[in-house]
Amino acid sequence: MISNQILQTTIDGLKNITRIDLCVIDTEGKILASTFAEADRFIEPAVAFVDSPADSQVVSGCQFFKVFDEHQMEYVLLAYGDSDDVYMVGKIAAFQIQNLLIAYKERFDKDNFIKNLLLDNLLLVDIYNRAKKLHIETDARRVVYIIETDHDKDGNELDRVRSIFEGKVQDFVTAVDERNIIVVKEVGDADSLEELNKTAEVIYGLFKGDPSVHVAFGTVVNEIKEVSRSYKEARMALDVGKIFFEDRNIVAYATLGIGRLIYQLPIPLCKMFIKETFEGKSPDEFDDETLTTINKFFENSLNVSETSRQLYIHRNTLVYRLDKLQKSTGLDLRAFEDAITFKIALMVVKYMKYMEKMDY
Repeated sequence: MISNQILQTTIDGLKNITRIDLCVIDTEGKILASTFAEADRFIEPAVAFVDSPADSQVVSGCQFFKVFDEHQMEYVLLAYGDSDDVYMVGKIAAFQIQNLLIAYKERFDKDNFIKNLLLDNLLLVDIYNRAKKLHIETDARRVVYIIETDHDKDGNELDRVRSIFEGKVQDFVTAVDERNIIVVKEVGDADSLEELNKTAEVIYGLFKGDPSVHVAFGTVVNEIKEVSRSYKEARMALDVGKIFFEDRNIVAYATLGIGRLIYQLPIPLCKMFIKETFEGKSPDEFDDETLTTINKFFENSLNVSETSRQLYIHRNTLVYRLDKLQKSTGLDLRAFEDAITFKIALMVVKYMKYMEKMDY
């Protein structure tokens, strides 16, 4: 069904061109869009007109027209004015709205297809048969983006995202739940990760830097049957980004690194790893000073001199802190293998806490 906003925009445009007032009323007598204030007085005649056999008629100087969608009556269109062209303008307006119904119905069919494709609700043979009927290319290169917002979509957000993909018939913008907008975008053979990221930045830019908005995208797939894989990758990137890349609002599946592996570990295995490595302690229970030292040491690739410089402390002070940490944990962060173990442990604890929070 066409939104009232689209109907209003359509008849406003027609009035600006023709100077003839128009009104759209549904079959139950509700005014959906109007360009003149006196439209209320035509509601009763419009409801009576619905049951009449005529496709058009004149009531109180106003032209009434029926608008159909595949033989099903959808609207009553009113054309009101003193001009001799009222009838012709009314017919044009009815024809325009009828074509909008067809266009929106086709988009709805494609939207349904894309949703079922993303959610793996289609058999392989159905994917190719329906894609052919809807004139959707099956062997185009595509990537899936997910835009997550913290507030319910009111329709404007979807339209906002759709606005940057207008005219691109092989790009699709839809939603499978209340918080996420999904973009299935066709990409060229030469589109790199950098190009994909630029598209994500354009999408994120629509929300004017809203920190509650996150954009994630999967890898490029070559066939339509693989689109759901890119969607699943984008969903994982969204979650993993919240756990390990809190400072990023745009996350690509291809850049998740070891976080992608940790995210797929079962929680009992994670608990066992922490218990065996730290004898029941948790690596994130250290004081803020120690945690800052550890994180800065990792940021500087285990470089003692650079870490002490950035922390504004003497090199010996840093060595003392690392020695103290080694005594309490049995791990020497200056040794690569121990550093890897500690780094993974910190990430595992982050992942466990995130999953615990999601459970509640």
